[in-house]
This record gives sequence, structure tokens and C-alpha cells, in this order.
Amino acid sequence: MDEGEILERLRGVLEASSTQALDWSALSVATTVESLGFDSLSILDVLYGIEQEFGLELDAADVIDLKTVGELVAVMAQRAA
Repeated sequence: MDEGEILERLRGVLEASSTQALDWSALSVATTVESLGFDSLSILDVLYGIEQEFGLELDAADVIDLKTVGELVAVMAQRAA
């Protein structure tokens, strides 16, 4: 699975976990995690969604310091390899 495919599938996970009205079609690897407006509870929803969609188990510690969606995609690609 390449990073482009991960990003496309991740977009759906993030949108489903978000309570924000964002332009999800504009999501890119440069999008900051902060701009997505996730709080600690919604991050848990994202992690659960990633596990369901990708079969990857990530801990909050794996993602807490990530600044961009691209960094999350890279972590996921590494785990999937």
C-alpha cells in the first residue's frame, strides 16, 4: 500500500471521526493535525478507525507528537510494511 492510497483511506477515517465542518477534499500530507481540531477523545476515535480500516494498531503515544497528516501517513506506511 503506497502513501497515496493510505492518505485517501485515512481521509475517510478522519472525516468520520471529526465533529468539524472542514473541506476534507483539501486534506493533504501538509495539513497540520492541529488544523483538524481533534481533541483527546476524538484522537481515540481516529485510532480505532485506523485499526478498523487498515488493521493497524497504533497507540496514542505513536501519534501524539505528529504535526502533519503526512507524518501520520508515514508512520502508517512503516507499520504496514
